Amino acid sequence: MLALLQRVSRAKVTVDKEVIGEIGRGFLVLVCAEHGDTRAEADKLLAKILKLRVFSDAHGKMNLSIQNLDGAGTVGGLLLVSQFTLAAETTGGNRPSFTNAAAPALARELFDYFVAQARAVHPIVQTGRFAADMAVELVNDGPVTIPMRVVPVATFGA
Repeated sequence: MLALLQRVSRAKVTVDKEVIGEIGRGFLVLVCAEHGDTRAEADKLLAKILKLRVFSDAHGKMNLSIQNLDGAGTVGGLLLVSQFTLAAETTGGNRPSFTNAAAPALARELFDYFVAQARAVHPIVQTGRFAADMAVELVNDGPVTIPMRVVPVATFGA
C-alpha cells in the first residue's frame, strides 16, 4: 500500500459543497491500494503512520508521534482520503498509467478496512468519500510531506 502523509495544521474534504471530513492538527493521509495488497499491508501502514515521529518536541526536534503531539498525551487527527492516483506510473510518456492500482472493489474493501482499523485505535479519524470528486484543503505544517510504501510480503525475493 502507498500513502502520502502530510503533517497539517488543519485539513478538510468537501464533496458537493458539503464538508464531509475535517481535522485540526494532525495528518492528512492519501491512501492507495495496489495489486497484491492485503489487510496485512493495511495494518503495517497504519502502525507506521501512528508511530512516525514527525511532530516537534519541546526542543523543536521532530521526536513525537501523532499519538503524543505535545509530549503530554494530546493526540492529533487523521484525515484519510483514498487516492488511486498515487499508483501512477509516469516513466513511459506523458500520460500516467494507473495499472498498478488495485481494482476498485479491492481498493474500497482495503480502504474501508484501513479506516475501521484506524478508528479502532485512534480517537480522531475523519475521511473523504471513496471514488467521489473531492476538494481537499490543507495547511501543510512545516511543510512536512512523507511518501510511505508497505510492500506485500509475496513480493519479497521475487
